[in-house]
Amino acid sequence: MDDHLKETLISGEVVYEGSFLKVRRDSVRLPDGSETAREYFRHPGAVVIIPLLEDGRVLLERQYRYPNDRVFIELPAGKLEYGEDPLLCAQRELREETGYSATDWQFICTIHNAIAYSDEHLDIFLARGLVSGEQQLDPGEFLELISVSPDELMAWVRQGQITDVKTLIGAFWLDKILRGEW
Repeated sequence: MDDHLKETLISGEVVYEGSFLKVRRDSVRLPDGSETAREYFRHPGAVVIIPLLEDGRVLLERQYRYPNDRVFIELPAGKLEYGEDPLLCAQRELREETGYSATDWQFICTIHNAIAYSDEHLDIFLARGLVSGEQQLDPGEFLELISVSPDELMAWVRQGQITDVKTLIGAFWLDKILRGEW
């Protein structure tokens, strides 16, 4: 039913392949029959975890992000390995980045964070029943753990202290869930 909007692949190639991303350039036929090029990132996807501590606080990370040359406040997250189950990835990433494991996992939603130039998607999970353990950071991974109340989290969103899209969306979902609206 969406054929009048669909673009059709004519030919394509990988123009860059790194350890994290692939960049493709495809020639496509537009719905009106004309042709154009599309360049985009291929990404296996990722998971985002909203870790809710027993006292009701949210576990967050402070991490330097090189492309923007600054420290961001973020929810724990991590890249899926090709073919990896998203829940297993979320459990692994929570354990590696924070040291915590969780006894209660709830799938929240899937988001597509950069639809114009990437096929990346992120599956968001709420993790409760947290049990502390030891961080298992990847080599070259440096981050600081902090915890805030849900109200503080929303205040930081409102004040622009949190600008990371996955964390913004996770904060809005958490707010609605805790208020019993969703």
